[in-house]
Parts: sequence; C-alpha cells; structure tokens
Amino acid sequence: MRISRLLIFAALCLTFNIAQAADIHTHIQTEIPNAHLQGQGNFRWFGLKIYAAKLWVDGAGFNTDVPTSRKFILDLNYARDLHGERIAESSIDEIRKLGLGSHAQRVIWLNKLKSLFPDVHKGTRISGVYLPGQGARFYLDGTLLGEIDDPEFARAFFAIWLDERTSAPKLRKQLLTPNR
Repeated sequence: MRISRLLIFAALCLTFNIAQAADIHTHIQTEIPNAHLQGQGNFRWFGLKIYAAKLWVDGAGFNTDVPTSRKFILDLNYARDLHGERIAESSIDEIRKLGLGSHAQRVIWLNKLKSLFPDVHKGTRISGVYLPGQGARFYLDGTLLGEIDDPEFARAFFAIWLDERTSAPKLRKQLLTPNR
C-alpha cells in the first residue's frame, strides 16, 4: 500500500513538472536556463480580460527587496486584439503614474516602444526580459523583437507590474506569490 502511494505521488510530481516544462517556451529557456514560474495572474480592465501574465525567474526566485538584481521574464499572453501603439502609450502612462523617468525620457521611451511593439491578437505573446544594468529585451511569440538598452527604462517598464505602487496590485501579488 505504501509503495503504491509513493508511485502515485511520484507520478503526480512528474506530471506537474512535465506540464510546467511544456509551458516554458524556448526563448525563456534560452534566456534563463533554469527558469521556473514564480507566479501568474490575469490583468482585467473593467472586467474584460486583457492578458494572462507569468513571471519567470531563475532558481533564486524573485527578491522584492532587490527586484532589479537578477534577470527575469514577464510573459504576457494577450486575450484580445490591441494596437501596438496603444500598448506603448498605456505603458508610458503607467510609468508616468508611478512618477518614474522625466518627461523627456518618457517621450524617448514612448517612441522606442511604438517602434518595437506590433499589433497583437488573441493568443499573441509578448515576453519582456529584464537585463540587470543593461535594459530590456522583447520577444513576440518567441521571436526577438528588439532591445532597449537603457537600465532606467527597464526598471520603469517592469515597475508597471512589480512596483508596490502598481495600478494592478492584485496581479502583482499573483505574480510575486510563489507558484508551488
């Protein structure tokens, strides 16, 4: 009886690990070889699901005391069609609400994001990779979109989701809660 319980437990653990591994896309594994899911949640606007978000980290996990010390990936799976220009504008608006960057910096960042982000459709994934001390790298459905080599931009951009002053505190909590 004890052996059959152990076998069932082992099978469940293996199933969970396979399911999580199947969810890690190649670009995430390339960027963070030992990536694991820190947390996940949905962003809703007036009840409408806009995207599902996943925070991928290395074996050390995400440290809220020093959030910009290690590489991490924020993967957004869009639930609806959105214009890339609107995504860029909303991002800069959230950065402005957090009081990050000067007006001049936000204008530069907006232009860079507008040139980088394409229109998205239901099922489109945009992954942002935080590169400590460097900037950010972005992928569209696993294909490199480009990089913004500006550490201050990267800190401000990912603060949209991870800063304690975010406009989406429920999503922040879901992203930072270890996914066990």
